Amino acid sequence: MTQAASSGTAIPIALRRLHRASALLNRALAAVAGVALVAVTFFTVADVVMRFFGRPIAGSFEVIGWLSAVSLALAVGYTQGHRGHVAVTLVTDLLRGRSAAFLDALNSLAALVLFGLVAWVLVRYGQTLQESGSLSETLKVLVYPWVYVVAAGFVSLALTLLLDALVALARVARPQVDAAR
Repeated sequence: MTQAASSGTAIPIALRRLHRASALLNRALAAVAGVALVAVTFFTVADVVMRFFGRPIAGSFEVIGWLSAVSLALAVGYTQGHRGHVAVTLVTDLLRGRSAAFLDALNSLAALVLFGLVAWVLVRYGQTLQESGSLSETLKVLVYPWVYVVAAGFVSLALTLLLDALVALARVARPQVDAAR
């Protein structure tokens, strides 16, 4: 939980509740991402061992690709919530108070629009694949559920970015709000 959200004094209750919901969602999705990453590891090792014996696992590239996409997409909201992404702060380090908060809000809103669009396009793509009944090349498995899972990860990221923007806007409106987010 962010210091701003945990301080309880300057951040509205609704915003703190949104933060708790977002954090819970992101932790759950990150746990699924972790399981997917472990599955990628085990599947890769099993495929390498089986290839050594001349019996590769059919569809291994497909499964590893899907699980890798899931592990990445479901972890981005959690990573954003913990400020784990690389940030270039050359300009914001020079600013203080409302100016820095305004720039943070602007940055979060721009990212929200971008990743909101990514999520929307993924959902539309999933719908197209679902309507066409598109199957994977090797295993002949429906592809659209994987696309929807990846879209869910970007929806989680968008929710986290919305929260970031709201906290930054609260800092613009009330400079006493802790800027540690």
